[in-house]
Amino acid sequence: MHFYRQMLRIRLFEEQVNQLYTSAKMPGLAHLYIGQEAVAVGVCEALRRDDYITSTHRGHGHCLAKGASVDRMFAELLGKAPGYCRGKGGSMHIADQETGNLGANAIVGGSAALATGAALSAKMRGSKQVAVCFFGEGALGQGVLYEAMNMASLWKLPILYVCENNQYNEYTHYRETTAGDLKARAEAFGIKTESIDGQDVGLVYTTTLPLVERSRQGKGPAFLICDTYRFHGHHVGDINRSYYRSKKEEGEWKSKRDPLKLLAAKLVRLKVADEKLLSEIEKEIKREIEEGAQFALNAPYPDPSEVDQHVYA
Repeated sequence: MHFYRQMLRIRLFEEQVNQLYTSAKMPGLAHLYIGQEAVAVGVCEALRRDDYITSTHRGHGHCLAKGASVDRMFAELLGKAPGYCRGKGGSMHIADQETGNLGANAIVGGSAALATGAALSAKMRGSKQVAVCFFGEGALGQGVLYEAMNMASLWKLPILYVCENNQYNEYTHYRETTAGDLKARAEAFGIKTESIDGQDVGLVYTTTLPLVERSRQGKGPAFLICDTYRFHGHHVGDINRSYYRSKKEEGEWKSKRDPLKLLAAKLVRLKVADEKLLSEIEKEIKREIEEGAQFALNAPYPDPSEVDQHVYA
């Protein structure tokens, strides 16, 4: 039930983000995580609060799954002072040190070295912390990922690389850009690798947990490929996607592979919940989301005097 709540919170948060964008209340773009919720929740639930994560341009789900609050998340997206980065990071650069979130990153593969460095720090300090690096399959074309994995394997660093294969590098299917076997790329470094259905939150959790504990015990890095799908476009402005993927394909994923629907059906089948309870939970979380968005809309912008504080170039 906790997994369901977390996934639903991410789904409704992202739907509200889309409304803020389409109603011209949010500056800039956002990359919605709808459809991929099981990956963030399944992985982050296997972590301690002080374990690290690094995120991507499609990072709202990771932030929320690791413990971020919806009101401060909305505030950051709207450029408001109560936001996690005082409104200066926006959608693609949210960080929350208190929950171990070292930050989202707008550069594809850009956080691979950051997460690996955090893992090196944890090993040197003997803290038993683990770092998780989230990235999309498009990052498999970035050299920095392989440089980082090479060092992580050599030094047996406590890190889990999580590849969220949502099938598309922006507007191109990954098979047109990524040669060979995805698993083999990590296995070539001697890294333990698993490939799973990323729409099954229970499977994601039960696969992640032993990989994390293995790293925590000093046995080195792991690589997890989660097959998933983004239900919306590459970003909120990507409305008509028919020129690079079919409506039939989208419809099949939404009707047969929606991680929320799959989990809800399982909860009902196991008699853990019924439709009435699920409906009540949805109403409860909708109120939380609406209140969080309103908080952000009413919040002040940062004072102009702090424009050069906590930033660097």
